[in-house]
Amino acid sequence: MEKRWNLISADSTKVQSLQTGLKIHPILCELLVQRGISSFEEAKLFFRPSLDHLHDPWLMKDMQKAVDRIKVATQQNQKILVFGDYDVDGTTSVATLYQFLLNLTDKVDYYIPHRYKEGYGISKIGIDFAKENGFDLIISVDCGIKSKELISYAKEMGMDFIICDHHLPDDILPPAVAILNAKQIDCYYPYKELCGCGVVFKLITALAQTYDLPADTYLQYLDLVATAIAADIVPITDENRTLAFFGVQKVNENPSPGLKALMELANQSGTMRITNLVFAVAPRINAAGRMDDAKKAVQLFIEKDYDKALAFGEILQQDNLDRREADTYITEEALAQIENDPYHTNKKSSVVFKADWHKGVVGIVASRLIEKYYKPTIVLTQSGDVITGSARSVNGFNLYEALHACRTHLLGYGGHFAAAGMTMDVNALEGFKIAFENAVSERITESQLTPEITINAELPLDDISLQFYQIISQMEPFGPDNMRPLFIAKGVIDTGYSKLVKDLHISFNVTQGRNAVRGIGYNMPEHIKIVKSGKPFDIVFQLQLNEWQGSQTVQMQVMDIKPSENLK
Repeated sequence: MEKRWNLISADSTKVQSLQTGLKIHPILCELLVQRGISSFEEAKLFFRPSLDHLHDPWLMKDMQKAVDRIKVATQQNQKILVFGDYDVDGTTSVATLYQFLLNLTDKVDYYIPHRYKEGYGISKIGIDFAKENGFDLIISVDCGIKSKELISYAKEMGMDFIICDHHLPDDILPPAVAILNAKQIDCYYPYKELCGCGVVFKLITALAQTYDLPADTYLQYLDLVATAIAADIVPITDENRTLAFFGVQKVNENPSPGLKALMELANQSGTMRITNLVFAVAPRINAAGRMDDAKKAVQLFIEKDYDKALAFGEILQQDNLDRREADTYITEEALAQIENDPYHTNKKSSVVFKADWHKGVVGIVASRLIEKYYKPTIVLTQSGDVITGSARSVNGFNLYEALHACRTHLLGYGGHFAAAGMTMDVNALEGFKIAFENAVSERITESQLTPEITINAELPLDDISLQFYQIISQMEPFGPDNMRPLFIAKGVIDTGYSKLVKDLHISFNVTQGRNAVRGIGYNMPEHIKIVKSGKPFDIVFQLQLNEWQGSQTVQMQVMDIKPSENLK
């Protein structure tokens, strides 16, 4: 699929000023300015994260109320239930808060709603469970901010709620005794992008200070916080970057038995990075809720014995294998549906349905279809007597707005700009397909239907060095708003040693006239003709370290290729 290349720039005055202060390569200064760093002090904070940089938890609205209510619960021997979502952020949040509260009371338990029996967030079944088992206080983590009616229901039955959430609040808030959510309009906490587990971390920090507990009672959960940050795709900026930096450090030096077990099962033997947590660890955690019951993910995280943790990890591993199998065959069937649709080429959206597809993987399948066709996509299946499904968007297109335009065809829908879910009556399917295609067609632009690669800077091949790479490595952990830099080199020539490996990957050896640089381009066999043409071409790439027989060299991981004359 042809991709648009977007070479972004940085304020040249700020770049020059930063270069004067830092005395490093101007392209590195360009990368820093793109990340909002324009002074020596800001660069120092960025390159040298410290736990001292974390914001005071007491700045968060209702923190004192939350701590005071938990103190009452511990003093009066009241029972506390930690209630969380079934994804990575939810299960790590539950495990973190549950374990910490055991320092204060033994009257604590946890609850994860079943994805298919109860749905997302606070559930009536969960509140009834709390009442039947004598709980006085429910602390919701990674959910609750939208649950006005259910939290009112809990209050009527004499149970208090503390909400720890990071999702956008509505105008009318639930009647909780305390709401910890930096996105509240009257919350002046200086950083708004914490994930659910990050909010929990602020709460346990405040509790540790209140009860005069040592710092390790909350810092020991940084590996779980980093896993949640990675999986929830929140910006890796400010406080998130500090938490992720030290969390990844703990993952590598002293992970909890549960994380250690998952890393072993995922064959992660080298240095762990955020990307390893995203692509190797997080899917195994999510698989528990997708295929069955996410409670076992919490059991994994709270287990202190490594052998027992490994046994829980093996259950999650099997769930993930089942998830991958379902994902693979459903993707194949969905692709076949699209390929057999003679009108799909002219459509602006993709909507596929089959009654027996597994509900737990339809969102993943939607993402897979976008990789192939790059259109707003909905994958639907049948659940009981209704059709249910997941939608995924392309970059820059407001999916929720398009679904809202189709609301007369739906029983319910929810989500945000890039992803959503919906239910509809079985008889509404054909009408919905037409309405959704119309809604997308009216709103989407041609440029949004073409995937874009954002390039940070032009980097001459002769400027690639080990020192340059090492400074870029200090920008880790990478993630949203702090992505691994992408470079472009223009007018490169094949040295004659580039080749196709296993009929799939291009092994590069290119030059711009002086030094040759090696690299690899995965899954791009169709581009070998451009490379072997003898004509200059342009490449977009990341830098990576190649270690061989004790020596280290910097090479390119090539992401895309175009003939030089095609660059706009």
